[in-house]
Amino acid sequence: MRMDTKLLEDLNAQLNREFFASYLYFGMATYFAEINMEGFAKLTKNHAKEELEHAKRIYDYIILRDEKVNLLKIDAPDTNWNNPIDAINAALDHEKFVTDNIHRIYKDSKEKNDYPLEVFMQWFVQEQVEEEHLFQSMLDKMSYIKDCECEIVNIDRELKIENNYVE
Repeated sequence: MRMDTKLLEDLNAQLNREFFASYLYFGMATYFAEINMEGFAKLTKNHAKEELEHAKRIYDYIILRDEKVNLLKIDAPDTNWNNPIDAINAALDHEKFVTDNIHRIYKDSKEKNDYPLEVFMQWFVQEQVEEEHLFQSMLDKMSYIKDCECEIVNIDRELKIENNYVE
């Protein structure tokens, strides 16, 4: 069954968003490394790799459906964050943007009776719940420390321990 032209276009755009997300998180990893926040750097570097896996998943699916992968230009992300809270807030905002697009593709696949795509997108719907939760919970922790910014160092230390498997 051939994919609807608009659905294929949207799926290729989502492939691009996943590549961009990886680029964004590598930018964050660089930012955190530059300010000596090794835990945050490891977390965001690991997340960049995860986003590449998401892109690969979409790429492989398009090929499996005998459709054309359209590799779009990947824009450079804005990496001018003022502090760690600003960077994590940008990550959450980006994940919310991705969630909106995932939901739209899922809804459109359902409306166009593309059952294989609908089932495929269910994994991404669930994944976005986890993605948003990760960054929201970090922001929640960080919001409690406004009076003691030194506490961000403790969060960084925890992240370093939790993500010690990342190179």
